[in-house]
Amino acid sequence: MKRNVRVVGAIALAAATALLAAGCSSGGGSGDSGSSGGKVTMTLWTNATTGPGKVFWQDAVKTFTGDHKNVSIKIQTIQNEDFDGKLQTALNSGDAPDIFMQRGGGKMAAMVQAGQLQDLTNSVDAASKKAVADSAFKSQSMDGKLYAMPQTVGPEGIYYSKDLFAKAGIDKTPTTIDELNTAVTKLKAIGVAPVAVGAKDAWPAAHWYYNFALRECSKATLDKAASTLKFDNACWVKAGDDLKKFADTDPFNNGFLTTSAQQGAGSSAGLIANHKAAMELQGSWDPGTIASLTPDQKALPDLGWFPFPAISGGDGAPGAIMGAVGGNSCYVKAPKECAEFLNYLLTKQSQESYYKAFQAIPVNKDAQGVITESYLKDAIDTFNKAPYASQFLDTLYGQNVGNALNVGVVNMLAGKGSPEDIIKSVNQAAAKG
Repeated sequence: MKRNVRVVGAIALAAATALLAAGCSSGGGSGDSGSSGGKVTMTLWTNATTGPGKVFWQDAVKTFTGDHKNVSIKIQTIQNEDFDGKLQTALNSGDAPDIFMQRGGGKMAAMVQAGQLQDLTNSVDAASKKAVADSAFKSQSMDGKLYAMPQTVGPEGIYYSKDLFAKAGIDKTPTTIDELNTAVTKLKAIGVAPVAVGAKDAWPAAHWYYNFALRECSKATLDKAASTLKFDNACWVKAGDDLKKFADTDPFNNGFLTTSAQQGAGSSAGLIANHKAAMELQGSWDPGTIASLTPDQKALPDLGWFPFPAISGGDGAPGAIMGAVGGNSCYVKAPKECAEFLNYLLTKQSQESYYKAFQAIPVNKDAQGVITESYLKDAIDTFNKAPYASQFLDTLYGQNVGNALNVGVVNMLAGKGSPEDIIKSVNQAAAKG
């Protein structure tokens, strides 16, 4: 999933998706940072709590430690929605994981400023440099220094059921919001929830706002907000107006405000997996999540993908896309074996296994040859052609602002706020620092 990645914002594009993982014991277990030869114990935190994703990390650890007899890696699984909070607590306590998922953006910037991340600039081995595009490494860098190893690219778009589209008489994927509204009407007519949203977890609902903001706001505005954390351009309210107008057509599943994103058949991903809903806006981690929730726990055979539709009159460049390079960081006190493990994760073998486990796009260019799914190929093609890609806004603008943004969007959708209230709460969060 690496090729011409153009990044929005002063802070480099980094992870998304949410669905990789990593982790570790405090400052390097019994290993000594910068040295080797003795016994080294590390702990890997992962948000892959079930299924093939969990097995991937178990196999990765087994293979790596088989080749590094002095290394032991303990795996700890953490549910995705709990991951960031627990990680931040561990970092602040000084007893942080050696290896952990890096979401990037403002979140990574805060860790760098706090001196919590290991500089990996000189830890990338020759094989990794050859297999992965330089743009992928740049996406995980700040001020010319690398703070996370890339692992996957997560272009965001709308995943949909080809069978339900055909049943509803939808013969082509929507390219504009008007066409999306038409598709919603047709899907309602056959008794299917047009769009699944796991708003209980906040961020899935907020991603609709992110994409409207990408259409309404220019790249310069997104860049400026990343450095100033001031949201005074009218486009931010316009994006909220767009989302409210769309939501007022009642496109979402019944009870979407209390629906989780990824947990069980009743989650938004589960609704897609069981043909109870036709569409879901998500990153490239979604196919693997959906597959884990189908009756046979196999990939949904009729799954398709299309980019977020265009709007009229916005300042965003046509074709711009939400999407991030996902990676993993080492805690500042982690032993050098942490970086060696991250290099192992970039090997062709590991990257192919990662793709098979998560149905997500690997960064190793040689490993991308194993991708067969049309939806991933469409996502890669769109991502490569995009004039630029933006990190997810709750990551780009940091945890405090991101949380305020996500909650503000959900409040509006619940009838407890307005588009103006979203921006008011975001600006207040930014002012508090």
